Amino acid sequence: MDHFSYRDGLLYCESVPLDEIASLFGTPCYVYSRAAIVQRWNAFERSFSSHEHLLCYAVKANSNLAILNILARLGSGFDIVSVGELERVLVAGGDPQKVVFSGVGKRIDEMRRALEVGIFCFNVESLAELERLDKVAGGMGCRAPVALRVNPDVDAGTHPYIATGLKESKFGISLDEAEGIYLRHTQFPHICFLGLDCHIGSQLTTLAPLTDALDRMLTLYDRLQANGLSLTHLDMGGGLGIRYQHEDPPTPDGYAAAFLQALGDRPLRLIIEPGRAIVGESGVLLTQVEYLKVTPNKSFAVVDAAMNDLIRPALYDAWHNVEPVVSRTDLPATSYDIVGPVCESGDFLASGRDLALIAGDLLAVFAAGAYGFSMSSNYNTRPRAAEILVDKTAIHCVRKRETVADLYAGEVILPYN
Repeated sequence: MDHFSYRDGLLYCESVPLDEIASLFGTPCYVYSRAAIVQRWNAFERSFSSHEHLLCYAVKANSNLAILNILARLGSGFDIVSVGELERVLVAGGDPQKVVFSGVGKRIDEMRRALEVGIFCFNVESLAELERLDKVAGGMGCRAPVALRVNPDVDAGTHPYIATGLKESKFGISLDEAEGIYLRHTQFPHICFLGLDCHIGSQLTTLAPLTDALDRMLTLYDRLQANGLSLTHLDMGGGLGIRYQHEDPPTPDGYAAAFLQALGDRPLRLIIEPGRAIVGESGVLLTQVEYLKVTPNKSFAVVDAAMNDLIRPALYDAWHNVEPVVSRTDLPATSYDIVGPVCESGDFLASGRDLALIAGDLLAVFAAGAYGFSMSSNYNTRPRAAEILVDKTAIHCVRKRETVADLYAGEVILPYN
């Protein structure tokens, strides 16, 4: 089901017209479909239902409490990369025993808090981190559950900024080093080695890199088993892509089938960590055209959203579909660059889009549910956008728009001498 669709020339989210949301809450704002989020999560859950598994939503994709709560109610686990994300999961009703903690730079206080609440597993990314965690757990009188994040040196075929599985990456431990650490497990008395972890990158649109990495992980697992170390789970990370333009990513069914066939009869609980694939296509960014600026070389639609609201085009040269909220049949289309008011030439949302527009029109930037608001900033002292969640005919403001006063509330002016 397409949860964003036109009816008589007007774009809707579920059963709510988007111009109504703009009228109520202003622009720019993010709009999410609850039904789309639930449908996508359930698709993954069904696809892996024949095998013991844990579906851990990657909180970094979109950490709004309402979205986390929707997923917690479905029984989701969570993949976190900071203590802040952990606290969000707990406030949203997530089960700490379904939380995996990833990331290369875990602080001592983050480790302590995660041990205190009883998370399921730490995905440890270096020997130095393992040694620190062993010491922290010992000081608390407990053992820390651990899977080593293995870097399988697999090219994910994605943007270099979001490729994490090559040997040049800051992420993970090489296969050989990881094997050696596992075989020395008795040297870490406050660590309980539970499983293996791997994550090769984001926005993956083919299965080949994933199955290549899986084969290498299973070879390592089999060697460890032969040496008497019994691990209980395999975490293959997330990263499954979505369609922004011409991509044709695997379906959850195809994704699951490839993994489950390779696993065979190995007694491993499978953990996956989708983020973008659950929320990416579940949201749009609404923005209003402030000006149409025509020059001898280009035509610009200057909108009220900017790179601080959606940085993906500026950061990754990412492509997002942009469509008018109200389709115009009374004007010819013109090729526009969709640009914002931030003082950077890189402040654009789209380039060369054929649109029929006048000033004041609303535009929807599609597939903005992941890494949209969660990567937004206050650059140029711009308040972050409101977030709206639609549930059939109901409209919920799940994050109020910031005010300028909010932005400097924690700042002080030095006293005069």
